[in-house]
Amino acid sequence: MIRRDYLLRMIEEFIRAMARINAAKKGQQWNEATGEIDQEFARLIGAGPDAVSRLSETELLARLMADEPTQAVRDKTLMLAALLKEAGDVAAAQGEAEESHARYAKGLHLLLYTLGRGEVFECPEFVPTVEVFVHALRDAPLSLRTRVLLMEHYERCGEFARAEDEWYAILEHDRQNAQMLEFGVAFYERLLRHSDAALAAGNLPRAEVEQALADLKQAMTSGHRHSL
Repeated sequence: MIRRDYLLRMIEEFIRAMARINAAKKGQQWNEATGEIDQEFARLIGAGPDAVSRLSETELLARLMADEPTQAVRDKTLMLAALLKEAGDVAAAQGEAEESHARYAKGLHLLLYTLGRGEVFECPEFVPTVEVFVHALRDAPLSLRTRVLLMEHYERCGEFARAEDEWYAILEHDRQNAQMLEFGVAFYERLLRHSDAALAAGNLPRAEVEQALADLKQAMTSGHRHSL
């Protein structure tokens, strides 16, 4: 009961803080919004948004896990992702494109990491969706790591055509890398284990999967990787 009360109180306090941040954003009171955001970062993780953007997900999770139950770690990770989205918005509004992209990307990574663990669950309303982050990053070149995380997410959600789009974007990084090609083969072979109905629902019919897999294997054996 104590842990449940602690979690509820933590979430309620965060929701109130998010309301203050959004009110400041609507009024274009950027200094006030920044102050609220910095205060929440300090409360959650003891560092500001720039420092958080530079830390790896492993380092951030290690900080969040300190003396916390598993449920609290998940909730705090989602809070941190939401806060990074707000920090990215404020940076973007002030013309700080590089800083905003770094914050969006880190928030997206944390969200994808959390969604990829355990059973599917409903996120609290304060958590931005994956697509909100993707839209925010639409003008930024996505890293290979971001593409891989997105590909895994879309595949897990049954959005197979979108997963394939990310696979082709990954391939663009280095078409001559044998490991990337093997990664693609494994992807298509996993898809073939799904039913025809599931593949059709994911906008990637079985015939297209089989053809893509055949083309990829042929390119690997013939060395015509540029034709993929």
